[in-house]
Order: sequence, then C-alpha cells, then structure tokens
Amino acid sequence: MRPSLVDTPRRHSISVRIVTVSLLALLIALMMIGGTLWLSWQLEGGAAAINDAGSLRMRAYRLALILQTQPVDQISAFHEIQLLEKTLTSLQKGDPARPLVLPSELNIRKQYALVSNQWSESLRELATSAAKGNSISGVAFRGRVDQYVSEISTLVSAIEHDNARKTDWLRLSQGVLIAIAIVGTVAMIYLLYLWIIRPVLSLQAGIVDLASQRFDVRLPVETADEFGALAHGFNTMAEELQTVYRDLEQRVLDKTKQLAVQNSELSVLYEMAGFLSLPNSVEAQCKGFLQRIMVRFNADGGSLRVLNPENQQLHLVVSEGLPQSVLQSAQCRQAHDCLCGETTVTGIAVLRDLRNTPRHKLLPCNEAGFMCIASFKISSPQAALGSFALHFRDEHICAAAEMKLLETLGQQLGTALENTRLMTHERLLAVSEERNLVAQGLHDSLAQSLNFLNLQIQMLEKTLVRTPHDEVEKIIPLLRAGVQESYNDVRELLANFRTRFENLDIRQVLKNAVKRLHEQTGIQISFEYTGNGPALPEDQKLQILFILQEALSNVRKHAKTDSAHVMVRNDDDFYMEIMDCGRGFDINPTPASGEAVRRIGLHIMQERANQISAQLTIASTYGEGTRVALLLRSSSRQAA
Repeated sequence: MRPSLVDTPRRHSISVRIVTVSLLALLIALMMIGGTLWLSWQLEGGAAAINDAGSLRMRAYRLALILQTQPVDQISAFHEIQLLEKTLTSLQKGDPARPLVLPSELNIRKQYALVSNQWSESLRELATSAAKGNSISGVAFRGRVDQYVSEISTLVSAIEHDNARKTDWLRLSQGVLIAIAIVGTVAMIYLLYLWIIRPVLSLQAGIVDLASQRFDVRLPVETADEFGALAHGFNTMAEELQTVYRDLEQRVLDKTKQLAVQNSELSVLYEMAGFLSLPNSVEAQCKGFLQRIMVRFNADGGSLRVLNPENQQLHLVVSEGLPQSVLQSAQCRQAHDCLCGETTVTGIAVLRDLRNTPRHKLLPCNEAGFMCIASFKISSPQAALGSFALHFRDEHICAAAEMKLLETLGQQLGTALENTRLMTHERLLAVSEERNLVAQGLHDSLAQSLNFLNLQIQMLEKTLVRTPHDEVEKIIPLLRAGVQESYNDVRELLANFRTRFENLDIRQVLKNAVKRLHEQTGIQISFEYTGNGPALPEDQKLQILFILQEALSNVRKHAKTDSAHVMVRNDDDFYMEIMDCGRGFDINPTPASGEAVRRIGLHIMQERANQISAQLTIASTYGEGTRVALLLRSSSRQAA
C-alpha cells in the first residue's frame, strides 16, 4: 500500500509539532508578560502605599500643630483625625482601582500593625481628648508624635525597599523576556529549517534528478512526518517510473496484443452482424452462426436450441459435431435439467468443467466424451429465445473478454431472429390482407352472381309449374345442384380467406378449421392431437393449415360421407393425417378420363408441402375412402 499523509502518525505530524511549539512559546510569553504586569501593578500599588504612608507623617504633624494652638480648632482637629484614620484603613484594605496595595512582606505587615496599634491604642485617644480642649492630652500627644512619625518613616522605608526589589525583578523579567524572544526566534528558525526547508530542498533536488531521467535516485526517509511520507511516496514513484521505462517495450507489446484481441473481437462482431443481416431463413442463420463461433473458439461441437415458452422445453435447431446420444437425450430438452436450459432461464453464462461432475449427476455431454461446455443465452430486447453451447473435448479456459464477446453474439443472434420473425409476420399480414381483398372480391362479385342465378332458377321452376316443359325440367335440377355447389365453394373460400391465427398455437389453429367445416356442413369430424413438440413458425403453420383446409374441402365435395377423422402427432417430427370412409377415387387416372384436370386441389396441396420441405402422401381406394398424410421431419422443421 502506498504511503500517504493519512498514514503519518498524528504525534509525528509537522503541523502538530509546529502548533505545540507555538503554543509553548505563547504560554511562556504570556507567563512572562503576566509576571511583568503583576510586578508593574505591585509597584504602582506600592508607590501609592508609600504616598499614603508618607501622608500619615504630614497629618500627624498637622494634627499636633492644630492641638498646640489655643484655643484648639476642634473642627479642623477632628477632620484631621478622620483623614488619618481613613488613610490607615486604606493602607490596610487596599484599593485596586487606584491601585493601592500594601506589600505582603511580613516585616511590612508587622510595621504597619505597629503604626496602626500605636494610633488606635494611645494616640487616637490623646488626639480626641486634646481636640476637646484638654491641654494635658495635647502636651502628651505632641511629646509622642515624633516617635510615631519615626515608626511611620520606618514603614515608608520598608515599602520603598520592597518596591526597589520588585523593580529589580521587573527589569530582570524584561531582560529574560528579551532573551527568550531571541532564543525562541533562533530555535523556531532552526526547527523550520530542520522540519520544512531541508526536506523541501531534498525533494526539489530529487525532482531535478527525475527530470534528468535519473530514475535510480532515492530520498532518505529520516522522519515519520508528512515529509517522510512524501519522501517514501517519491521513492515509490521513482521506482515505478524506473520499472515503466525498463518494461516499456514489453508493455507496448502487451498493449499491441490487447489491441489485436479487441480488433479481432470487433472483426467477429462485424462479420457476424453482416451475416445475420442477410435475408436467410431462421435455420440458415442459426447454422451459419454456430459454425462461425465454433471456428472462432476452436470448439469440437456445438448446439443451438430454442425455448418453447408454453412447455419450458428446449428444441434443437442446429448442431455440429455432437453424437446422436446427446441430440436425442430427453434431459437436454427440459429447460431445468441441463446447462443449456439453466442459461436460458437464469440468463447467466455457464462455463463448466465436466470432469468434476458427480457420477449420479452425469450429463449426456459427459458420456459423449466432452470435458468442458460453455453455454450462453440467446435473447432479444423482448424475451429470452434460447441458448447455444460450445463443447470441448479438451480442457478449455474462456477469458472474461471471450465470455463477454459470446454473450454479445448471443444478443446479436437473438435480435436477428426476432427481426426475422417480425419480417415473416409482416409478410403473413400482407398475405392475409391480400386474401381478405380476394374474399371481398368474391363476396361482391361471384357470390352475388351465384345468388342471383339461384333466384332465377327458382323463378324458372315456378314458370314451369304453369307451363310444363319436359327437357327443361330435366336440366333445372342439374343447374340447381351446380349453382348450390359453386355457392358452397365460394362460402368456404370466404371463410378460409378470413381465417386469423395470430398468437394461436398449431393445435388451436387446426381445431378451429375442423370445427368450422363441421358447422358449415354438419359432417362429424373427430380431432385427435398428441405430442408437445417445438413451436412452428408462422409460414409453416400457414401452409399446414391450407393443406388441412383443402383436404377437408375435398371431403365435403367429393367423399359423400358424413364422418371423417383428423389425427395430429406433434413430436420432433410433425405428422398430420386426414381420413374419411367416403367413396374414394382413382389415385392414378388415365389421361383419357379427364380426372387429372379436375384434381388441381391435390397439386396445390403438394406444392404447399414442397414449400415447407414436407412429405405429402395421398392414398385412396374406390368404396374405402381416402387418406391424406403430411410429414414434416425435424430436420426440415424451422424454429419459431
């Protein structure tokens, strides 16, 4: 893992160290400045104390002078006494606003207590008595005032000495603060050089070396901070650049191979898209698709199956290189029992090594000798259509790009099959519209004419009742029968032309045709349908329906019977048989009989069978009935 600034321990971070040193310097500076401010405040308070203490001497002498004057000025005397006491109280309590602070030294406090006690214990009483006119107290006060002033002077000297000492401390603190500022600045410059400037210069020199293509340059990793991480990252980058330049030729070759693989994939996609865009049948598209991918991926076998959504069965469309045991396996037909079905249902491509398959879960591919199978989904944007599988007799590994390519090819095929279905459906719609137009023409022309002829024959019959004519009476029944038969033919054609079978399976389509003939003619027709084979495409379904309609029409017109049987087996092969017990006919008439000319319907059925590569068999015997059989082999059966 590459180092980054995030990997640097927080305690080794340059930012943490710089902040720590800065906070430490700030703390020391604040302490020193606070100390000097405190000393200044103490000095100012001490000076005020010296001033007030000095004023005590003045007030003591003034009070003595007032008490000496006769008569005593009591007001001035008591005023001076109050001022002296007020000054003593101020010295004791202090005044932060002035500021006034009596130093806390023990000798100063003792001296202040001595001065205060002398006043309160003796001098205040003498001064008060003298102010009231007692001359003896005045003489005593004057005798002791000099000693009291001496004590006050001692207090003032002590305060002055304390202020002088604090002034020395203030000067020393300022000197120390200057020294700390000088040493701190030098130390900060050195630390910045050591932590930042030198690593930056080293990194700059390394970048210059890299620019000169000296990829063997490495920076020393001396610290665990951000620059240590940068140096480590620089060394990693230099090593990678050295590796890149050393292996550049090999990388170019690898890239060329990769581009060649991508070009090959694009070529395959382009070639497959071109092939699938050709107007081929579904079987031809599937066969060409399977052959091309087998050649492209060196497969030994391949199969392509489509899903019948009605019964969830897979039906084989084309195969290459697979034995009959695999092609005819019932397990391979169930969507949930084999790998091909698993891919179709889940949509997930499967690449499986068959050698590790447990014995009780062996697949037909195992028994056929294949070691590996790869299965991919065939899908269109609308739905899953089926899957195709590649079989390998040797071990085979598909890269992720090949798997993705095969999945894309499956989507291409699914889209092409869907387009083919849409084109077929569109063509059938055009045929249906054309047949509808023909039906309208028949209804508007021939059907109306036949109806008119029928009315004219009825009128002719009524006329013959009034005026008999033997020859005409013999012709009228023949005319009536001919017109009625022609009218029935036209009605049948109109019903057949208007047949719609979109979104219906082949069973429902054939059953509807049988039901329609029964409703039109009253002939009892049994219908038997077995099997669950793959779905038929629309064009094959259409031709089978036309053959059934023509055969049933022949039963109505020629068999002269009141019952028939239709049997259908829809397995891998599609088989349909129409049988009646009518009068039958000669299957091989002589040219002189003229029967061949009247059997154009049989030729049309044969042509329709040929269009879908089916086998049509017609057998008939006079007095025993007729059998029409249609066989559509699985090899000719197209995928729906």
